[in-house]
Amino acid sequence: MPHIALVDDDLNIVTSVQMALEAEGFEVRTYPDGDEALRGLSQRPADLAILDIKMPRLNGMELLQRLRQHSATATMPVIFLTSKDEEVDEIMGLRLGADDYIKKPFSQRLLIERIRALLRREQARLAPASGEALLVRGDLILDGARHVCTWKGKPIELTVTEFLLLKGLAQRPGHVKNRDQLMDSAYGDSIYVDDRTIDSHIKRVRRKFKESDPDFTQIETLYGIGYRYKE
Repeated sequence: MPHIALVDDDLNIVTSVQMALEAEGFEVRTYPDGDEALRGLSQRPADLAILDIKMPRLNGMELLQRLRQHSATATMPVIFLTSKDEEVDEIMGLRLGADDYIKKPFSQRLLIERIRALLRREQARLAPASGEALLVRGDLILDGARHVCTWKGKPIELTVTEFLLLKGLAQRPGHVKNRDQLMDSAYGDSIYVDDRTIDSHIKRVRRKFKESDPDFTQIETLYGIGYRYKE
């Protein structure tokens, strides 16, 4: 039974979402603020976390930053709940490593489908097909079986979404992939995210590589078309 962590200070949302998820067979642990969630998830990580952004004591983005710093929760799928007037927060959340976001008010069915899609993807990552080959592109090595990425021999820590987006590009160097194709690489065909989500993830991948190697330029942007990995 998948464990879902629900972190929100709005009791009405917590109650309704918890009931909906439990009716679908999920085990739900709730936290009223980010501080309590950090303590709880550090001791007992969840299979997926749903985070509100605006919370007392420790907001959603601060919580996400802290979670990504711990090995036990570094790759845990995270969905942000945001209000309509929080576009900047959405972008920042994606740059910090969130996998998805849903705007309030939201459809509980949509939330459940997003959760299932991310859990399927995480399950596939943790149980890869036997004999999965390394993907080697010059100085880049992607080991899907162990979820390990290295550039010029140095490890690059990527979230699941970032890893799958990079893999989608590196599989065919020189070929342009539009955002819909990259979306399918990272999320599968059962979930839709908008262009801004893909762009934010790509920017984060670039930044991580440039922190390791300032000369990294392998991911190219073709404005109005998509992205490609240099041959």
